[in-house]
Amino acid sequence: MTRIAMWSGPRNLSTAMMYAFGNRSDCIAVDEPLYAAYLAQTGLVHPMQDAILANQPTNAQDALMALNQPQTLQYEKHMTHHMLPTFSRDWLGDVRNAFLIRHPARVIASYQAKRESPTFDDLGFAQQLELFETFGGVVIDSADIRADPRQMLGKLCDALGIQFDEAMLSWPCGPKDFDGVWAEHWYGAVHNSTGFSGAEGPLPEVTKENASLLERALPIYETLSKYCLKPD
Repeated sequence: MTRIAMWSGPRNLSTAMMYAFGNRSDCIAVDEPLYAAYLAQTGLVHPMQDAILANQPTNAQDALMALNQPQTLQYEKHMTHHMLPTFSRDWLGDVRNAFLIRHPARVIASYQAKRESPTFDDLGFAQQLELFETFGGVVIDSADIRADPRQMLGKLCDALGIQFDEAMLSWPCGPKDFDGVWAEHWYGAVHNSTGFSGAEGPLPEVTKENASLLERALPIYETLSKYCLKPD
């Protein structure tokens, strides 16, 4: 079995990427398997919290054990901030780690539209850098994927040691059976999609109250960008 762990913060094109892999006939997609364990451990309040806690293992080790299934290819969408320091990392040497990045101005603007007053920890930038520096892996920018999905997904598959599949370029409209229970709150736009959107426009303005988030996140994004797969 080949396991791909894709690490990103929220609002990073992560659900569209999961749909791309999930549309392959040889792939099982798993949506944020550590979410309930993260909420249970931290005590944080998130949208649809009760439903999340009721639908996933609240013990991290149980959640991780459930991932070790004998499938040909398994794609795991992980939020970097869900991987708390107290959770076991032994398994990270057995998967192919990849890191999906996005300019923090876009992340902050998109996140605030769904949940007010994000904290720096909510955005996952520091956790993403720490995981990359510790375990290494493939880095890819969501902007490059949106600009040329075929080329960049091909490069990603090559870097991960798997064959590119044309099925990754589109998917059926609507919810997917592998969506997390939180999908109805977060996935409205991607449920209305059948493929990757085109290139994004100018960077959005970040509100004054979130300027400090951008100031802290931007150097991390720029550091990870140095390791990105590059378009031709």
